[in-house]
Amino acid sequence: MKDLPLIVIINDDGHEAKGLASLIEAAKGLGRILVVAPDGPRSGMSHAITMTVPLRVKKLVEEENFTFYKTNGTPVDCVKLAERVLLKDEKIDLLISGINHGSNSATSVLYSGTMAAAIEASFANVPALGFSLLSFDPDADFTYSIKVARKIIKNVLKEGLPERVSLNINIPYVDEKDCKGMKITRQAKGYWKEELVPYEDPHGGIYYWLTGSFVNLDNEEDTDEWALANNYVSIQPVQDDMTAHQHINELKKWEEEID
Repeated sequence: MKDLPLIVIINDDGHEAKGLASLIEAAKGLGRILVVAPDGPRSGMSHAITMTVPLRVKKLVEEENFTFYKTNGTPVDCVKLAERVLLKDEKIDLLISGINHGSNSATSVLYSGTMAAAIEASFANVPALGFSLLSFDPDADFTYSIKVARKIIKNVLKEGLPERVSLNINIPYVDEKDCKGMKITRQAKGYWKEELVPYEDPHGGIYYWLTGSFVNLDNEEDTDEWALANNYVSIQPVQDDMTAHQHINELKKWEEEID
């Protein structure tokens, strides 16, 4: 039915992830649903696109108001395939991404395939949401996050979003009774302190596994990290413009100095 909102669902944990099934459940009945998901995990892909191998798409399910495809591409490829191939430029009313297994708060938003899909959709001014649950357990309990996602999806379908803005939504992994509510937040300042741990393979070669921990440099109570640490759902508006506008004037002196 063409009068129903068209909702596109993407993720980065792969088409079989429990978080994706949970997001589909959250959106069920709210519109026509098109799912385009990678055929395996694509975490940490950020805004990567596929340019060296052909993209392939396979339909897995087709039912009334619900179609599900998998692809060998990245999360951003999934958005492009939905927009340009599967929908042939039909207007998307809402794109939702996730539910990611693990947080996408603070600087993790820059590495996130989940949020890259949402940001890609916002380029075309499509309202877009990225959802993450603070548990890496592939069999985590998504019951409460389904409720949160459905509330936010319904609200955005009704109210829309500002131009070229998407929402980064992180949900604490607590029982519903322990969640204190929702907070509109900003990205906490910090960085990942990483280590490449060396191992030796059977042939004597060295390989590395990346590990690390997040160093939070921001203790203010308006950040995503604070909200999550205090059992609030963090809702953060995100834009694609990474220009540090506040520093343009002070750097303009370089124009003459560099000349």
